[in-house]
Amino acid sequence: MSSQGTASAGGVPPEQSPEYRVAHLQERLAAGEPGELGVRVEVRGGAVLVTGTVPSAPCREEVLRTVREELTGLEVHCDLVVADASSPDHAEELT
Repeated sequence: MSSQGTASAGGVPPEQSPEYRVAHLQERLAAGEPGELGVRVEVRGGAVLVTGTVPSAPCREEVLRTVREELTGLEVHCDLVVADASSPDHAEELT
């Protein structure tokens, strides 16, 4: 009996590979409220990089919570920026 197709080249079942877990995370992010955001998740070497811009601090926390749930046990680097959508505090001077 062959076990071909049940583990990746590194001996890890496909559903536990970083690439599989990242793809599942991307599906969860796309299906949730932050679905239209420019959040990118990619495997780089032995770590996962999460980048992008979110509209608010609560949205950033939601994305980070989802990342922690899906990628527990993996090294994750997050660079999520909260967009500043506030009105200017002074008039722009044109010369």
